[in-house]
Amino acid sequence: MKRPAVFMDRDGTINEQMGYINHPSRFVLLPGAAQAIRLLNLHGFLAIVVSNQSGVARGYFPLELVHEVHDILRARLREQGAHLDGIYFCPHYEGGKVPGFSVPCECRKPRTGLIRMAREAYDIDMERSYVVGDRFSDMELASRAGLRGILVETGYGRGDLAYVLPGRDVQPDHVAVDLHAAVEWIVECERDA
Repeated sequence: MKRPAVFMDRDGTINEQMGYINHPSRFVLLPGAAQAIRLLNLHGFLAIVVSNQSGVARGYFPLELVHEVHDILRARLREQGAHLDGIYFCPHYEGGKVPGFSVPCECRKPRTGLIRMAREAYDIDMERSYVVGDRFSDMELASRAGLRGILVETGYGRGDLAYVLPGRDVQPDHVAVDLHAAVEWIVECERDA
């Protein structure tokens, strides 16, 4: 049976935006993020992270660190009764310096490769799915994938809302103060559908 998904950006949406998370000690969950993901779990949504991690290609940290940070993320969510169904990330960046990662790809947001990977793994009801993130590129991803996009004001959200989004063709379907407020809006939309 198909289930709707919420594709969430990681840095600035689930955890504090610190530039590059180049050490496990820099990973800090945002207030309410675990509760938001637990709410998705309770309402039958697939909770899926889609994240650009170009620091690998740029040589800022090894691929193993991304996996270590995701292990920490899963553990912290588990402690609060929440879980992610999947984590998909793009370690590529065409202008990077690490061979094998410094290539163009279809998984770097706003391209839709990460969502395609999730669709191959899960039976997703795309008509009832959403993208939540703090960047204009997340809203572009939502548009390209035919999904509703929610911009959160955490991370780069306030700045993108004020300085990047005005005058752009792609606009968020909703703006929320944080991930928890975004998920509450999603749940309400599903209730009204």
